[in-house]
Amino acid sequence: MIDIGAHLLIVDDDERIRILLQKFLMRNGFMATGARDAIQARKLLGGLSFDMIVLDVMMPGEDGLTLCRAIREDSTTPILLLTAKGEAEDRIQGLEAGADDYLPKPFEPKELLLRINAILRRMPTPDEEAEVPQVLHLGPIHYDIERGEMWQGSDAVRLTATEAALMRIFAHQPGEALSRTDLVSLLNRDKVGGEPVQERAVDVQITRLRRKIEMNPKQPRYLQTVRGAGYMLAPD
Repeated sequence: MIDIGAHLLIVDDDERIRILLQKFLMRNGFMATGARDAIQARKLLGGLSFDMIVLDVMMPGEDGLTLCRAIREDSTTPILLLTAKGEAEDRIQGLEAGADDYLPKPFEPKELLLRINAILRRMPTPDEEAEVPQVLHLGPIHYDIERGEMWQGSDAVRLTATEAALMRIFAHQPGEALSRTDLVSLLNRDKVGGEPVQERAVDVQITRLRRKIEMNPKQPRYLQTVRGAGYMLAPD
């Protein structure tokens, strides 16, 4: 099983900023899932566990402060608020809503990284016995995220090292398209197979993985090709 860093949820209605933050954090060893608004963030939080939430305050519909308060009702996941407002009163409101830290826009990416690392270092190590296994369902296939295991009913589905690595990467970002470049970077970072992975090899591995999880690999339902963006895992 490859060693993936902390899993962050990035909630920002600005698509450009959201994607840039995801790519930046991935390059620095994190897994990063994006949500365009509070509605999508709630859905992701209902199905996956995150080590930290980076949350924009100024969003249409339900704003970041309201979402932060709602999350704090039943979760201790650390929250870093991002906002265009930098006044002391706004910062106090964010902290009162339950945020762990507050970063005004615009900010330097390096400062964001330092703050994220500082917050994560303060978090206690979770009790392994209290952890609840997370499972993604792909039709008759189910994938245990924590164990990195794939099953069809009671039968284990054997995965190669690269297939297992790809599946773990996709499972941490369901519904998010990952480009070949992103996949190559993540696979090579973890030295899968000991040899550098090339973009062309990613396509081959995707084809092989589809044969194991799709009813019709030529018309994939779960491991989809997103035109102009890359590949995306779309579980049930």
